[in-house]
Amino acid sequence: MNALFLSGDNVMLRVSHTTAAPAQAAWLLGQLADRGVRAPLLLHSEPIVVADLAVLAIERIRPDGDIDWVNVGAQIRRVHQWPIDEVRGSYPMPRGDDFPWWRTSAILEEVDDLLDDGARDGLGAAIRAHGDWRSRVTTRVVCHGDLHPGNIIQSANGPVLLDWDLACHAPAAWDHAMLMTWSSVWGGDPTAYDRFAEGYGQAMRDDSLAQSLAMMRNVTATLMRLKAGRTDPAAADEARRRLQYWRGDPNAPAWVAQ
Repeated sequence: MNALFLSGDNVMLRVSHTTAAPAQAAWLLGQLADRGVRAPLLLHSEPIVVADLAVLAIERIRPDGDIDWVNVGAQIRRVHQWPIDEVRGSYPMPRGDDFPWWRTSAILEEVDDLLDDGARDGLGAAIRAHGDWRSRVTTRVVCHGDLHPGNIIQSANGPVLLDWDLACHAPAAWDHAMLMTWSSVWGGDPTAYDRFAEGYGQAMRDDSLAQSLAMMRNVTATLMRLKAGRTDPAAADEARRRLQYWRGDPNAPAWVAQ
């Protein structure tokens, strides 16, 4: 959805087909800063709009060490405590499950020709076991929406949370789900989620809704790679890698984020 370009030593130009009006994106970044959530700083208050592209000038953040997951958890807690009524009207806040990639059963049918029996059975079983998660949602909060290590940079002043394009109104478990399988499926740091939960003030490993969201996020991640793989060879290779997991292969390789 976006691309970054270096402009000088300290400025990044973020060019995007935005999910919100550029002025709204600028508003969100300012509000997050006021709440102690470290997002990229705007260096120019007015975005530039060219046709259907928006350009924001933001600070260049230089990586400095490993991600401080305790700090990230504390920041996400502040996001979740932000009253939704203070956001509505100033920034779009769709329900997380309204994003089109959550039409898992329909997308599974779209990619059926790319599946063998084992992968089809594994994906189908996961959807049957966990696809009813919407019926178990009782509360929703403001969420980052796409929290994973690729959207976090550890700076000299602590972690910075990037890419708020998928910010949404969803269960708190939404921002826990991917990290819960970051080690077992994606081959990431095995301590990341526990440290995140420490900073957040709550672990959700034993929460059935969080477990279902963790599984279903991996289902959607696989289905979207299959769709992208029809035209992108790299995506097709990664989709084939992921299907080994759904076949139940005990030696299935770790997934690679793209």
